[in-house]
Amino acid sequence: MPRHKGFALLFEMGCGKTLTSIAIMGALYIAEKIDRVLIVAPTSVVAVWPRELADYADFPFTVQTLLGDKGKRIKGISDLKNYPYPKLKVAVINYESCWRDGIKEELLDYDADLIICDESQRIKGHDSKQSKGMWELGDKARYKMILSGTPVQNNVTDIWSQYRFLDKSIFGELYFPFQNRYCVMHSVFKSKVLRTQHTDELVAKEHSIAFRVTKEEALDLPEQTFETRYVEMSKKERNLYDALKRDSVANIEGEGTITAATVLTKLLRLQQFTGGFLVKDGESEPQQISTSKLDALKDIIDDYVISGGKKLVVFARFIPEVTAIIALAKRMLEKEGLKVVSIQGSVKKELRGDIIEQFQKDPKTMVIVGQIDTLGTGVTLTAADTCIYYSKTYNYATYEQSLSRIHRIGQRNTCTYIDLVCADSVDERISQALRKKEDLATTIVDNWKEVFS
Repeated sequence: MPRHKGFALLFEMGCGKTLTSIAIMGALYIAEKIDRVLIVAPTSVVAVWPRELADYADFPFTVQTLLGDKGKRIKGISDLKNYPYPKLKVAVINYESCWRDGIKEELLDYDADLIICDESQRIKGHDSKQSKGMWELGDKARYKMILSGTPVQNNVTDIWSQYRFLDKSIFGELYFPFQNRYCVMHSVFKSKVLRTQHTDELVAKEHSIAFRVTKEEALDLPEQTFETRYVEMSKKERNLYDALKRDSVANIEGEGTITAATVLTKLLRLQQFTGGFLVKDGESEPQQISTSKLDALKDIIDDYVISGGKKLVVFARFIPEVTAIIALAKRMLEKEGLKVVSIQGSVKKELRGDIIEQFQKDPKTMVIVGQIDTLGTGVTLTAADTCIYYSKTYNYATYEQSLSRIHRIGQRNTCTYIDLVCADSVDERISQALRKKEDLATTIVDNWKEVFS
């Protein structure tokens, strides 16, 4: 591979891009092409890499997960630089930290031979500090790889920054010539892409240094089944929900200029309500006002886990929901000598790998609960074949990622996804958008009245 060149593994989730990456770094190390590797990954995935290396690497290596405070991260880099034995040195850090003052300089001095961007869509922004930090690191590296099943989340402009890191000769070093070549932009909303142009050329350039693998091509995975369980609000809850919806519509219409941020804030409050929580006027903390969805989840845990002996993954969007679900699962499972574990934003990053391993391997740990943005990316949860969505994100790419936590290499059973939906509510609108592969956050301004209808 020529200097300052890179390669993209555009594997759909569950197709083994981590395993393939380990094989590539091992081959390069054995060929004496590399000595130091830097892996940049989402926070929830950082702790996964050491375990994957331990399971699959057939070559000598030492790995440091660069977590904790700034001093601890810098010490980890120093320990790798000074490691005296002939092994491949691997540093793993999260995207949010790699560009920070002091840490970026240490990483530049570490001088990685190979940099791997895992879930590279995290650097899709052409003007973000995170992206620019990765470009600077990448410009110094001899070899580069990006790994992503969803390199395009919103529109084709997502590609440019990832390839700027990977090989700036493909789409150029400047963003706006790329945008002008491949996009037709809105005349008023200048950052909004109306349509893509010269698509064949764009795809040919993208794939000139990429290998695309889909599940249909690569894997004999089991079927997926999707089920919706409707939850009915009480009369009192329905009246309150309808009042909130009317107030939301009135407030949006009263704003004059309608923005995505305004609409999404109102939508968020309605979604919290369907999950059983409401921030009342004058208060800052949400109060639990309903147990309708928790009651539906209780039935599922009883049927699937306690009676059926199946492990279960439960996704929720909001912290109060996660907390309530954990409390419910503990009450039910502890009576049976069973356990529940959870991963959310407050769980220390260095502990997450152990939690995943416990769920995967401990026969007594039957339920894992997590925020969809934290647990839904980059981890393997194939000990379960059933997944519950207590509440969902607006972002299709995040939702699609979460589906693949159980539907991936190692899964032998049909995967079942159960969506808990409050009837005639925003829950249904979100589910409809996701089924159409729409990202509500980017389309909400144009169709906001439909969402609140």
